[in-house]
Amino acid sequence: MIRNFAVIFLAILVTGFLNAQSNTLNAKTVAQMNEERPALDNDRPIPYGYIDDRDVLWSKVVWEFIDLNQKINLPYYFPTDTTSVSSDRRSLWHTLYNAVKQGEIGAYDSDLFITTVTEADIEKKLFNTRGTGKFNDEGEEYMDTYVVETEDITGVMIKGIWYFDKRQGELKYRLLGIAPMGADVLTQGKKNINDEGFVKEFFWVFYPAAREILHEAKVFNPKNSMQPISFDHLLNARRFSSVIVKEENIYNNRKIEDYVRGNSLFQLLEADRIKESIRNREMDMWSY
Repeated sequence: MIRNFAVIFLAILVTGFLNAQSNTLNAKTVAQMNEERPALDNDRPIPYGYIDDRDVLWSKVVWEFIDLNQKINLPYYFPTDTTSVSSDRRSLWHTLYNAVKQGEIGAYDSDLFITTVTEADIEKKLFNTRGTGKFNDEGEEYMDTYVVETEDITGVMIKGIWYFDKRQGELKYRLLGIAPMGADVLTQGKKNINDEGFVKEFFWVFYPAAREILHEAKVFNPKNSMQPISFDHLLNARRFSSVIVKEENIYNNRKIEDYVRGNSLFQLLEADRIKESIRNREMDMWSY
């Protein structure tokens, strides 16, 4: 009896020792695997699905203006003062301009994305020095310097394409370009000039090349600050209010204001007509 108990006790000790050895080896193996295998980063922008030209049954390129004064578009406008917030919160203008200055993305002079512009070319549109007409005792004229700040960026122009994917049987949208817009610095400080009539594009960015940058830049989420949203997600989800300013057409892609002149209401109605025709295109594809 005592001998059997001793044998059982010895077997338990040996089993425990072997399990401890196995756990130690497993822990070392896992540690070595973690050292050899790099950490996977899943925080990446969702890649666009492949689309072949043969799968596109219909398409139309449109240009839209996003007014940053509208409440739904304020996440793209704020913060205007970067000294009062953390470094991970920046406006859309600040994100794009800094990326261009650091050479992370390229800037172009138009939405054709052919001719690139340098930082010096952009700064000419952001800085202006003009004489005041007053002179000091030494005969030197006093100069005023005007600078376009973040709060002066009043809107964003986007270029995108609506297309009907015949394989999936649905209407889709893909962003092609984005351009921050603001008042012309040459008109600042001048009297009897309405700055709203001199809003201009500072530079264009090819959107697919800027997705990584815009994904890393997070937008403040007022409902849950622990779950910020990226600019890339907001733009691809079309979480903004915009107005169509032109569509591709046979008349050199003329703007709506070029053929509907002098009446802002009729221009908005024409923009809504274009938007509605694009929406109805998906339903028309299913007509038999």
